[in-house]
Amino acid sequence: MLSVPRPERPLDPDAGPLPEFADGLRRLREKAGSPTYRELAGRAHYSWSTLADAAAGRKLPSLPVTLAYVRACGGDPEEWEKRWREVAAELADPPVEATAAEADERCPYVGLRSFQAEDAGNFFGREILTEELFDRVRSASFLAVFGASGSGKSSLLRAGLVPRISSEAHWPTLLFAPGPHPLEQTAVRLAAWCGRSATALHEELAVNPRALHLTVLQALNDQPGDVPLLLVVDQFEEVFTLCRDRAERAAFLTALLTAAQAENGRTRLVLGVRADFYPHCSEHPELVEALRDNQLLVGPMSTDELRRAVSLPATRVGATVESALLARVVADAAGQANKALPLVSHALRQTWHRRRGNTLTLAGYEAAGGIQHALAQTAEAVYAGLTAEQQRLVRTVLLRLVALGEGTEDSKRRVARNEFVPALDPVLDMLAEARLITVDTNTVEITHEALFRAWPRLHDWVDADRAGLRTYQQLMDDAAAWRQAPADRSLLYRGNRLASARDWADQHPDAVASNPGAAAFLRTSLRHERTVRRWRWVTVAVVCVLALFAASAGVVAMQQNSTAQAKTHGLAGAQASAEAQQVAGSDVSLAAQLNLVGYTDQPTAQTEADLLSTEHQALSTLLPGFSDTVYGVAFSPDGTTLASADRDGTVRLWNTADRGSPSPWGPPVAGHAGRIFALAFGPDGKILATAGDDGTIQLWNVADRTRLVAAGPAVPAHSGYANTIAFSRDGRLLASGGADGTVRLWNVSDPAHPSALGSPLTGATDAIFQVAVSSDGRMVAAADHAGLVRLWNIGDPTHPVQLGDAARVESQHAYALAFSPDGRLLATGGDDYVVRLWNLNDPARPTAVGAPLAGHTNTVYALAFNPAGTVLASAGADRTVRLWNLTNPAEPVALGQPLTGHTGYVRSLAFSPDGTTLASGDADRTIRLWNLPGTVLLGHTDRVQGVAFSPDGTVLASGGADGTVRLWDVTDPTHARPLGAPLTGHTDEVRRVTFSPDGRTLASTSADGTVRLWNVADPAHASALGGPFGGGDGTVETAVFTHDGRVLATAGNGGSLRLWDLADPVRPVELGLPLGGQSKFVYWLALSHDGRMLASAGADDTVALWDIADVRDPRRLASLPVEVSGAFGVAFGSDDRTIAVAGADSTVRLWNLSDPSRPTAEQQPLTGHTSFVYWVGFSADGRTLASAGGDGTVRLWNVADPASPTDHGRLTGHTAAIDNAALSPDGRILATAGDDHTVELTIMDVHRAAARICTTTAGNLTAARWQRYVPELPFNPPCA
Repeated sequence: MLSVPRPERPLDPDAGPLPEFADGLRRLREKAGSPTYRELAGRAHYSWSTLADAAAGRKLPSLPVTLAYVRACGGDPEEWEKRWREVAAELADPPVEATAAEADERCPYVGLRSFQAEDAGNFFGREILTEELFDRVRSASFLAVFGASGSGKSSLLRAGLVPRISSEAHWPTLLFAPGPHPLEQTAVRLAAWCGRSATALHEELAVNPRALHLTVLQALNDQPGDVPLLLVVDQFEEVFTLCRDRAERAAFLTALLTAAQAENGRTRLVLGVRADFYPHCSEHPELVEALRDNQLLVGPMSTDELRRAVSLPATRVGATVESALLARVVADAAGQANKALPLVSHALRQTWHRRRGNTLTLAGYEAAGGIQHALAQTAEAVYAGLTAEQQRLVRTVLLRLVALGEGTEDSKRRVARNEFVPALDPVLDMLAEARLITVDTNTVEITHEALFRAWPRLHDWVDADRAGLRTYQQLMDDAAAWRQAPADRSLLYRGNRLASARDWADQHPDAVASNPGAAAFLRTSLRHERTVRRWRWVTVAVVCVLALFAASAGVVAMQQNSTAQAKTHGLAGAQASAEAQQVAGSDVSLAAQLNLVGYTDQPTAQTEADLLSTEHQALSTLLPGFSDTVYGVAFSPDGTTLASADRDGTVRLWNTADRGSPSPWGPPVAGHAGRIFALAFGPDGKILATAGDDGTIQLWNVADRTRLVAAGPAVPAHSGYANTIAFSRDGRLLASGGADGTVRLWNVSDPAHPSALGSPLTGATDAIFQVAVSSDGRMVAAADHAGLVRLWNIGDPTHPVQLGDAARVESQHAYALAFSPDGRLLATGGDDYVVRLWNLNDPARPTAVGAPLAGHTNTVYALAFNPAGTVLASAGADRTVRLWNLTNPAEPVALGQPLTGHTGYVRSLAFSPDGTTLASGDADRTIRLWNLPGTVLLGHTDRVQGVAFSPDGTVLASGGADGTVRLWDVTDPTHARPLGAPLTGHTDEVRRVTFSPDGRTLASTSADGTVRLWNVADPAHASALGGPFGGGDGTVETAVFTHDGRVLATAGNGGSLRLWDLADPVRPVELGLPLGGQSKFVYWLALSHDGRMLASAGADDTVALWDIADVRDPRRLASLPVEVSGAFGVAFGSDDRTIAVAGADSTVRLWNLSDPSRPTAEQQPLTGHTSFVYWVGFSADGRTLASAGGDGTVRLWNVADPASPTDHGRLTGHTAAIDNAALSPDGRILATAGDDHTVELTIMDVHRAAARICTTTAGNLTAARWQRYVPELPFNPPCA
């Protein structure tokens, strides 16, 4: 989406050899059809600016750049190499390069690799930090050194700390990286130092990781008592990226921390950790505790430090650095944040190769490519020197050496040397000679992660197939595990996992062939799968044969054969359901279809629950048939039409009146000479604007959807690509942004004759990727390729005024931005994988709102707010769409799971005007229309902790940690809507809500120590009844009305239970003294169906039963010793003969209350939850029990016979704990209150869930996919 810089200055080819050479390059480009420099960059794999400079005539480009330019234009490389050498010889100061041997003989710059202990003499610039590190290590037994990739933390440890410790403290030191087996690596290094058997030590540590401490003590026995062992674990993040065994990871941490923290310990531990892995560290409590006061952050070098790092190594070997070069390097590094050091070191190493005598010059630095391009130049030069076959192998090798990030940047991956076939040795040698990779006796790895960022070709390779690369890396890891235990068949792939790996291998035969271990693993998995399938069908055949033999008549034979077929179908249905679970993470809509196949073929309690769970999921209809990337999607203002922009330069209009079955309004229409990057509807829906790589804007008349007609001629808008457009709300203004770095404003009142408004808005130093106009039409925002966002006041569009300075959004490139509908927020996204929110109360000084929204694992390309401004959608190169709940922008939370199904980068997003549908377009030639469920209620700005239905089931009340109570109309639960404004008055969290039996009063309890009553006779106009009451200290947790509604029972902190007379609800009066008997907090109260018993569940491991037939004289009936470390919830069965208790031990227990004074426990507790169970409730008929808890799930149990309950399935949907739930009086709806700030409504109707799947997932379950996932059954999709 980039284009040429401004027009090239004229050249006089007769002015000398350099202008003549540049003129020749320009003529070569013209002969090739005058491709833009942006297009050339894609072919040459050098930046567009480097290629433009090559033909500028100011300096002679390097030979690799020249040859890349020539190849991209279809020229003769041999001819141009000859011409380059002739020009170089003619110039007075030709950049003649020293031979590699001469250059490396005394070069003080290490390039991409870290400084080692032997390089300490040339390690400058970190003297102060080295001193601080030395002091901290001597005074503390543990220290973690954090720094961004490229900040120099490894060099600090290896060339700063270790030599200093060795020379001054004289401590023994072991330094290593964890690798895929950190415990084994520890044993190997320690054994070599202390003279023990590595095998024996590894076995000992595996059994008892704490033995590391004792081993060190024993080894230091003959050393003075004040001499410890310094253990330096560099690249500690490898325990997360390379070590796949959680048990080994935990053992490794235990071993290290025990050795460092033991009272009599003699181990000093230093960890070197990449800063973006800090969240991974926080997942380990013991590490969090150790890190609390023992961290050192490696930031960017100061200007003075950088000057020393550049100049002093040269001085030490008798060379000098030109002052102009020194100034340039410092300036260039300032734009690289905290990732510059490896790029600086590599650029200086290449400059050393081009020095004049003993002087490093600015000319040599520029010829090398500078910080920005030197590494790419080196890599491209190596690549260009390879044969086509070798180039193909280079890609295979490098992709194996990348560890894809999971919420972090990609990392380098160390691979065992013997995992590469010998045929790859020449390629490994060439890459190693250029220092792009490091090869030692046992391993191969990329020298530094800076290569990912600096070499566009490698970056493109990784991004081209991230999902496939993830499959390959998992295959390599699993193959390695299988090689350790080849007899364990459970390690082999099967089902969907095997199919995915096989598909990837079929598309990348070289990758698998280069790794014999992975190839053998895959072959064995395929053989095993065929064997299992063959025996499965043999078993079915045997059943059929036996049935035939056993039959005494034809009828019997037919019956038995039918039974065998039923078994076959049941097996296939179970397989479909299992495949759905596997697919859910990569394609949620296909998973829903497979769940429906499983349910249709073999209905079970769990397949029914799986279908019910889809009610909270966004499901998508697939629009295939595009020829290339879909760069833009836009809904018409009435929502009946979707417009799409294709990379092939066509525009399509889709009829979306029926979102589940969209259809084309007409054929695609060619709109631009090249790609179309953006499109937008005017607010009246009659005009559509498009922007393309031909630099033009085209307005279209779409009043007749079946005929797309140009409203007038295309408007030349930008000197390069026109990347982005946006209408003002009144439709009179259009903003555009382009690759020329400008924003243009256009008067489009007359679509046939658009005209420019004022001068172009300038200031950007690189391409504009996105523009947006605020809802009031007074502001335009632009995001550029340099990672900057600018705002202009366009109240007078003929004289726009920039508002403040450009804001840096932390991304190196900013690709996406969007205004919220009210114009108070701006969302931005880029290549740092996060979304940021900005407060625009003062547009001249935008301020960050809350923490960045993290979750994407690659560049964010698209953002869109829903019309209400409560949801933000983001999408990008990780092939997912994510939804964010912005009801509280200061604390945004993920809304549901990521929307999966796209197989290419997601480039575009658009909400329908009613907010119920989200369109997303991707690079794999598809659009998905996501149906957003209306069963997820947004409004609370913090955890939702209480829900309750009105007695008639038409109103739902919810209470939350935001201190509010909200009422919802749930007459149609698929389109629930808020009733009136939130009820406020509590000064702290609302804990629970409950309706009176007549539905006219609502009670809410709160952590502010009070209860409030609300008049909800007209729920749209609810009001407070009197003031707060409570009568105790601390939280009032729970409340329940008696059946006549005249008494309210409350309980909470302190364990006391209170009864309140509500004869006058404005002035409740406490009945008697508080009821004691429970020593701690009471979490829940439940009233029996006959109204005579009250149960209270508390933190003292008991449930108390009270007889309240006479509320003025309540008496305690019994106490249930539930022995669960706290009872959070309690519920009576419909006949009051059974009571269920939700426990802190993740179980539900049932008690028989045939004699309430002598309750008896029913059999074993119900298990399945993986965290606290907070709520239990019975269906109206008492046959089903539901439980919900901290694992975010609801479990259903068949308790028709309480003595023999059975699991009836698990419902999912929430992304955090469920604090509370409620069943509607008719049992048709289950409402759950989540810590994810939402209320979810589950309609307990499996047929309705199936119908929704059929109407919202068209195009997902194709015949080919059916054959892949359920080949045992004939193609018969359930929605056909």
